[in-house]
Amino acid sequence: MVAIAFYSITGQTKKFVVKTGLEAHEIDDAWPQYDMGEDYILITPSYQDFMMDSLVDFLNYKDNKKHLVGIIGCGNRNFNDLFAQTAKKLSVTLKVPILYLMEFSGTDKDVKNVRKIVRGLAKGQSTKEVQKPKEMRGNISFLSDYR
Repeated sequence: MVAIAFYSITGQTKKFVVKTGLEAHEIDDAWPQYDMGEDYILITPSYQDFMMDSLVDFLNYKDNKKHLVGIIGCGNRNFNDLFAQTAKKLSVTLKVPILYLMEFSGTDKDVKNVRKIVRGLAKGQSTKEVQKPKEMRGNISFLSDYR
């Protein structure tokens, strides 16, 4: 099974992870330094960079960046180009694929799709075989500071 780590500020991301029933490590603001020690998927909310210090500390701890195989982003589509901005920035910066994008704490369909992705990766499926989220197909118009 591929491991899962997640960060939740308002509880929306945690609510989604609980709905999946998948075992996951919650990145804690009080002590974000945790060694995943294996390949994992990161599930992240979308907030401004200054609110993500614990997530950055977690990623910079030991080999956590090296073991990151994919990102699942949560956000609010009302923010248009800023939807799932944290997942998009991490993907570009760390050269790790976005496996799935969803709004808020996800729907029943999102739970089913994420479980399918995790099962596939656990069975040896490559992240390249995971269908890209519709927001990531074709021309990408986000992150004006990367243009």
